[in-house]
Amino acid sequence: MTPTRTLRWDIKEVAGALKIDASSVREYFTDGRRVAFLIERRIAREEGFTLAVSEGAAFDLVGGSGGSWEVRNITRSGIYFCPSYMVGSGRSFDTPGFLRKLRGVSGYIVSDIELFPTVPYWILGRAVVEDWWRGNRLGSNTKISRERMLELVRLLP
Repeated sequence: MTPTRTLRWDIKEVAGALKIDASSVREYFTDGRRVAFLIERRIAREEGFTLAVSEGAAFDLVGGSGGSWEVRNITRSGIYFCPSYMVGSGRSFDTPGFLRKLRGVSGYIVSDIELFPTVPYWILGRAVVEDWWRGNRLGSNTKISRERMLELVRLLP
């Protein structure tokens, strides 16, 4: 599957606007925890979506037809599809919680931030991720490597 769209930034312009060096821009924009909010806003603008009413919502974006969408970034360490409250030190994966999350969204928008300043993204309907889960392609906690994620997307029609 080819990317839905590709986001592009000019590193020199971003560095100048932020008054930091280009290597810091690259470091920041390839860290999923730091850049997530910017990616969400940029995709919302590109797709005509709106942001969720709060950062604490169970999804990131609302589509033009009202569907709820979750935005995830592919980083050098991979990607996960479970709720963020299940990721991190002292947190654990919960299958029923993941399935509730999955049922509550129209799908996922997945961006490959490792390619910054050119960031492709794919809009994947819930059924795609459900099929991956049922087919054991996501692993036991929905975290998979960058390579595996790109392979799964490449195999989509």
